[in-house]
Amino acid sequence: MPSIEAIAQRAAAADGAAPLDEATLMALRSGQVKSTQHDGAFYLVRGTELTLVVDPPARRHGLGTALLGEALAQYPQLSSAWSHGNHPGAAALAASAGWDRVRDLWVMRRPLGPDAEPLPELEVPAGVKLHRFGERTGDSYEVLRVNREAFADHPEQGSMDLVNMAQRMAEPWFDPAGLILAAPDNGLGTLGFHWTKRHSETLGEVYVVGVDPRSQGRGIGRLVTLAGLHHLADEGITEVLLYVEATNKAAVRTYEGLGFTHADADTHVMYARQPD
Repeated sequence: MPSIEAIAQRAAAADGAAPLDEATLMALRSGQVKSTQHDGAFYLVRGTELTLVVDPPARRHGLGTALLGEALAQYPQLSSAWSHGNHPGAAALAASAGWDRVRDLWVMRRPLGPDAEPLPELEVPAGVKLHRFGERTGDSYEVLRVNREAFADHPEQGSMDLVNMAQRMAEPWFDPAGLILAAPDNGLGTLGFHWTKRHSETLGEVYVVGVDPRSQGRGIGRLVTLAGLHHLADEGITEVLLYVEATNKAAVRTYEGLGFTHADADTHVMYARQPD
């Protein structure tokens, strides 16, 4: 029987989007999800969230419908599920089961390198200093504080704690130089940060941009985003992606102003239901 990750890899190759996001993968590898696997499919349960993946050769035989029914019978508290890449099969399955489309998460992309539109110059305003993670005592707690306050209404990112941050920093891709903090030049507190991620030799990500709510309106988000993009460009990255809520118009405008674009196919969709 193929492993869960092998099925997920084949689904990603067929659909153009990985069916398991980072949080689900980390939870799977640490044994923090409940998993059920059949020959050509599997489903995972993490809290009230469902992940269901059918191996491409096993599709269109009712396996997804059968597994959804089994999952709901076993875990009636399930209330949400993501379709990574807005897959039409997932949309049809959700509609047939009475699940509603409630969130759109956009993937935006920007080329870097000599053939791409140049990045704007990085101009740090008076009274602000940029530094890499770890250059100042207490950076871990400052990142957590700003992240918690900036994403207070975000169901995934806002829940990051010290343990979860340490897990992320233990991943092979983590580079302290790619986590850039903006602070007042007196060194007290943190105005915002940009955590970058390197997926490969050429692909990077605007992983997390967090701004202290008290510093909103000062251009801190654009400043740290641009600082991270310059860092990735200096590392040889030639394409950068990011994830942003489709409804976050201010963030979308900032990213568009930095040269990012969105294609309709680059959309992740959350479906939801009222649990039993």
